[in-house]
Order: sequence, then C-alpha cells, then structure tokens
Amino acid sequence: MQISLVDLQAQYKSIRPQIDAAIERVLHDAHFILGEEVRRFEESFARYVGAADCVGVASGTAAIQLALLACGVGPGDEVITTSHTFIATVEAIWHVGARPVLVDIDPLTYTLDPSLVEVAITSRTRAILPVHLYGQPADLAPLLEIAQRHNLWLIEDAAQAHGAEYQGKRCGTIGHMACFSFYPGKNLGAYGDAGAVTGNDLSLLNKVRKLRDHGRTSKYEHDELGYGERLDSLQAAVLGAKLPFLESWTTARREIASGYRQLLGNTHLVLPYEAPDLRHVYHLFVTRTPHREALLAHLQKNDIQAGVHYPIPVHLQPVYRKLGYPEARLPETEQAAREVLSLPLYPELGSEQLEFIAHSIQEFEKKIGN
Repeated sequence: MQISLVDLQAQYKSIRPQIDAAIERVLHDAHFILGEEVRRFEESFARYVGAADCVGVASGTAAIQLALLACGVGPGDEVITTSHTFIATVEAIWHVGARPVLVDIDPLTYTLDPSLVEVAITSRTRAILPVHLYGQPADLAPLLEIAQRHNLWLIEDAAQAHGAEYQGKRCGTIGHMACFSFYPGKNLGAYGDAGAVTGNDLSLLNKVRKLRDHGRTSKYEHDELGYGERLDSLQAAVLGAKLPFLESWTTARREIASGYRQLLGNTHLVLPYEAPDLRHVYHLFVTRTPHREALLAHLQKNDIQAGVHYPIPVHLQPVYRKLGYPEARLPETEQAAREVLSLPLYPELGSEQLEFIAHSIQEFEKKIGN
C-alpha cells in the first residue's frame, strides 16, 4: 500500500466535471487576466470567510507583501512575526524593506506566543503578523489588544487556515487584513500559484487592489508605483469550482484527525493540540517525537509519505543569518523544528489507509522499545 502525504489526483477525480467545465469556460471566453472569473471568485470567497471584500492576487507571498504596503509598512519599520513558518512570511516583510522581528512560539499550538510580543515592540514596530499554522488559528484576542494599545496593524497570515475559526469568527475577518495562499496543496488550492487578501476595511483592500495591478487608476493611467501581482482567470475558475466543496473537505479532515487521535492515543507521539474556542482545519496533522528521523525512515520504508514542516527555522536559514539571531535564541521554535512530523492527511484518505499508517507507527514503537 502506497500512501501519499497529499493526493491531488484523488481530489481532481472526485470533482472532475466541475473542474473541466470551469477551465473550458475560461478557454472559451479567452479572458485570462482578472475579469469576470476573478470577480466572481472574490465575491464568493469574501462571502465564505465573512469578510467585506476579497482581492485576488498572484500568490500568498504577494498577498502579505501587498497588505504590508497598503498599511504603509516600509524601510526602517519593524514587523513582529514567528520563525516557525514557511519562509514566505518573513520574505514578504523583507521585500517591503522592513525588518522582521522574530519571537518564539507557544509549544502547544506552534503559533506566535502573545506573552512574548509586547517586549519585542520598539518605536519602529508597525505591525504584528501572526501565522495560523497547520490550520490552527493563532491566539488573536491578546494580539489584537496589544496591537490596539500600541497603534499597530495586525495582519493575519492565513495561508494554511481556509475556514478556520477563532472564537466564532472565520480567520480572514479578525485582523485589519488577512492573507491567503491557494498553492495547490492547500485546503483550497489552485492549479498553480494564487492568493488573496480579505478584510473589512474597504479603503485598505482598494489600496491592495490598485497595487496588484501596477497602481492603475484607468487602463493607461497609473498614479502610484504598483506591481504585476494579479490573479489570473484560470486559477480563479478552478478555485471557484472547488470552493463549494471546502466545507465537506474540512469536515473530512477533522474526522481523519479524530481517527488519528483514536488510533495513536496509546503511542508516545505528541498529537496536535486543538485550543478551545476555535476550529482547527488540519491543513497538516503534525505530531512530535524525539525519534523523528528514525520514524520518518520507517514510514518511508513502508511506502508511507510523511513530511517535516519546517526543519529549519527562518532565523537559522542561511539567507536570514544576517538578522543576528543565534541558535537557542528561540528555544521552543528550534525544539519543534527538530521534532515535528506531518502524517498523511487529505479528505480522500480512507480508513484502511489510516489504520495502516497507525499500525506502522505502532510497529516502529515496538521496535525501538517504547
């Protein structure tokens, strides 16, 4: 039995008529940049999230960069975020000319530890950028309180949190803006790069809308420096075809996560923590073990793909050594990076596959004497 970490072919087969029809519609209309498909998806996704508006952009990285620029963040400014994330979170801060200030994570949720944020604020701090990692929302209430007290922007990195909820509200509506990625492997994924910015402040979102399209005010008039970061129609059409299935896929993900908990409850793996008053959407099912490399090799030997998200914290990446964070500066982040292991999880994963994965892990623990 071969089991993938994620199976996009299985997803396509399950909704092939809807996907093929969406792509055919775009090819027939031959309108490939922005246009009706993009407008329709923006409206649908804003409605799904519960936001006032949505602006489709070229990628999740572009979403963060344009959101920061819309808030006026630039050279000389600082943005507080986490080092336990995909590098794009910090990359976008760097590209607008600001300095990323990295703080440690809560070891239970792997998200930004609010208790460490306030001491990191300086006179140059302009924004806080929490990451809803693995599908679990960051603890936004204390972060919002800190942001309001210090007159800072709060921008959600919701790249892995489509449909996640915090205290009854969908991620994407709580901060000043939120940034989504629709990379193919995401819970709602395109067939290429795509992203979006959502929120309730229409003036900020209109700024993002202008920035994504070269600062355009009319077809041939541009009144500020912008970027070519538009969402194309093919990706919007694919996303629009998938969006009606997102809730059922989320239910399936949560049921699979529950299945893992039942099957692995007697092992020594640390299973994902789900904080109260939120909905975790399990973009990834991330466990922890000090025997990660050995378990990963064992699973691979049994044709089970597993993954590590993320083995090298951003502050220890060669390109960001210049930030000056020595090893052991962020101990919880570094410990997580040494131990986290993502198990296969996608809506089409069957019970037989789930049991095979659990049995393989139990076999491994017997072998090492746990």
